[in-house]
Amino acid sequence: MNQNVSPPVAGDAWARVAERVAGQHWPASTLYVVATPIGNLGDLGLRAWHALQRADVIAAEDTRASRTLLDAWGVSTPLMAAHRHNEAAAAQAICERLAQGQRVALVSDAGAPAVSDPGARVVRAVRAAGFAVVPVPGPSAVIAALMGSGVTTDENPAYAFAGFPPSKATARQRWLRTWCALPAPVVMFESPHRLAATLADLLDVCGPARLLTVARELTKRFEEIATFPLGEGAAWLAADAHREQGEFVLIAHAAAGDEHDEDADPRADALLDALLETLSLRDASKVAAKVTGLSRDVLYNRALARKNA
Repeated sequence: MNQNVSPPVAGDAWARVAERVAGQHWPASTLYVVATPIGNLGDLGLRAWHALQRADVIAAEDTRASRTLLDAWGVSTPLMAAHRHNEAAAAQAICERLAQGQRVALVSDAGAPAVSDPGARVVRAVRAAGFAVVPVPGPSAVIAALMGSGVTTDENPAYAFAGFPPSKATARQRWLRTWCALPAPVVMFESPHRLAATLADLLDVCGPARLLTVARELTKRFEEIATFPLGEGAAWLAADAHREQGEFVLIAHAAAGDEHDEDADPRADALLDALLETLSLRDASKVAAKVTGLSRDVLYNRALARKNA
């Protein structure tokens, strides 16, 4: 089947859905907090597009960056600036517009406003003034990284979002010790020029067996999602010069339980002993995880302990 040929009903289906969305309730005097693509222009939702089209003005973190997105989608709504340096004044101006019965859309450069991006102060001011706030969800680097890593489970869907680590080494190490002590995966952002230092600090704080997922350039052409023990972090980074470029989401997996936890299985220990005769720690734990269904990070720690013993 030619994958480049669209089904004949695709256009009709799109038109039907677009008509249904257009017919939904779009109240005036409302702030629409709209998530925008984190890289792939195709990720703008149909409801988000309608919200941007219907708004009287779009409050944007960077009007130039937002104009590029809006032009691509044929949205000609006027823009106003609403960034962290003018957020108080922008919040007041937005409330004045809402008092006049206008619809205002709030966007950041990429992803969800007010989530590790400017916007929370505007939302609080609008709510305090008694106006409605409607979130229009969509692309999120945090959720995309969690989806691509498989780090959570139905039984334990918990995770913690920590944002950006501090830039100074001492503060970053203290910050990592606090967050990585939580009994859940910890999601954080990092910039390219600090990635190597943060990987080194994670290794010092969490040890070589702790699993880390690195999600790079999510939804973009050179997207990469890799999971490895922290002991292999420096080698992973050095293996490709391009890995020090782009935008990064890091997920420190929850610390593995000890050998006496509920996942303990004597048969897994016997399997690990046999595998370690010919395989590396990483490969042995990977194979054992596939055979037993147990957590790979638990098995890696168990294999490390048995090898050291």
